[in-house]
Amino acid sequence: MLERRAIEVIPAAERHGKPGSLFTLWFSANMQMTTVATGLVAGSLGLGLVSGLTAIVLGNVLGGIFMAYHAAQGPKLGIPQMIQSRAQFGVIGANLPVLLVIVLYLGFFTLSAILGGEAAGDLLGVSSKIGVVVANAGAFLLLIFGYDLIHRYERIVALVFLVVFAIATMVLLRDFGSMAAVPAKPAPLAMIVLGISIFATWQITYAPYVADYSRYLPENTSFLSSSAYTYFGSVIASIWMMALGLLAGLIASKTANADTTAYFAGLLGPTWRWLMLLVILLGIVAANVLNLYGTAMSAATILTSGGESGFTRAVLARGMTLRVVVGAIAAVTGSALAIAAGGNFVGSMTNFLLVLLYVFIPWTAINLTDFYLVRRGRYDIGAIYDPAGIYGAINWRTMAIYAIGILVEVPFMNADLYEGPIAKALGGADISWIVGLIVPSVLYILANRRVAVQAVAR
Repeated sequence: MLERRAIEVIPAAERHGKPGSLFTLWFSANMQMTTVATGLVAGSLGLGLVSGLTAIVLGNVLGGIFMAYHAAQGPKLGIPQMIQSRAQFGVIGANLPVLLVIVLYLGFFTLSAILGGEAAGDLLGVSSKIGVVVANAGAFLLLIFGYDLIHRYERIVALVFLVVFAIATMVLLRDFGSMAAVPAKPAPLAMIVLGISIFATWQITYAPYVADYSRYLPENTSFLSSSAYTYFGSVIASIWMMALGLLAGLIASKTANADTTAYFAGLLGPTWRWLMLLVILLGIVAANVLNLYGTAMSAATILTSGGESGFTRAVLARGMTLRVVVGAIAAVTGSALAIAAGGNFVGSMTNFLLVLLYVFIPWTAINLTDFYLVRRGRYDIGAIYDPAGIYGAINWRTMAIYAIGILVEVPFMNADLYEGPIAKALGGADISWIVGLIVPSVLYILANRRVAVQAVAR
């Protein structure tokens, strides 16, 4: 029950579990208010029911493909997601995307903590600031126990989410059906494309998390099963929650956008309001424990990048201690940011994260291309921990391709902080994620045509 490993390879004797657990983990992680709030974006783009649902479904269906393919890396290699980047970027070079993903984890942890604090505060009759502490304490408690309890928690709450959100869906459909008919305005194609990009990026954002939660599965777990369970769990829940956000925005735009938590808590009426608040809180815990766990894995990756040393051995030998200490630092930092958040904080943090997301699109392209097309899943695991090994300290070719992958996205970007010239010419349509996936993949294949494929060595 109590996980003691950090980022070292999981030996065959400790492999356990079934790929079906990946469905409930990713289902529960997306059945929460941050996903709902993302669905509200469709309304701000001027999308109606049909055009909004089209963007939500297409975005998640397409983006989920790239996210889910990372799941097969866990059973095959037995190591966390971001440390696997060392095979592409070099043992020390990988610290760049790893450091960026820590910022991403902390940002999403903070945003989710604000929503969880509102739900916990309302449920317990305390301030939202105390609510933040309560919500984050739940996530931290799960982190202490680690991998197995995280999976078990996500599996248990999945059924609760299924029932309660099914009721909320029926209420929203009833309210939408009772609205006076308003002639639908045709949504601009550019805004539909922008919506598809936003929702696809939501899925791709999970790419740095995925293998962390499949690495204990037996090595003979099929590529198809691990990827499929991950894909359908994440995509089904995301489409569902974003669709609820879209409906809420169409029914009561100002109310739902101003206080999403309060609006959804009211859907079950005053008698059962507490139940929705509890479900919202449990959902935030389900998402935020993944942010804490990923932060701990990433911190260990950076700390051990110096290669074989007494310090590295100490880090690996104290996996649980490191997870708890780093998790505590992240939880306290995120809680402090959430408590101190002013009126403009959520908008500013969201805009920052949306820009930061662009840097992970080329990363996932490089990582998946290397795994599936260049090395075909075969790595020298020992060299991943050795800067003097075959993957080297810094792979400058990959670093250059990564930089190019980010730069080619810029003209196609459409974010609040910046709109590129090509996006403007396309009427606001953002196809940067497509460019950011294709260009680095092609360049990486061309640059690594003569790479020797190493056998998996433990």
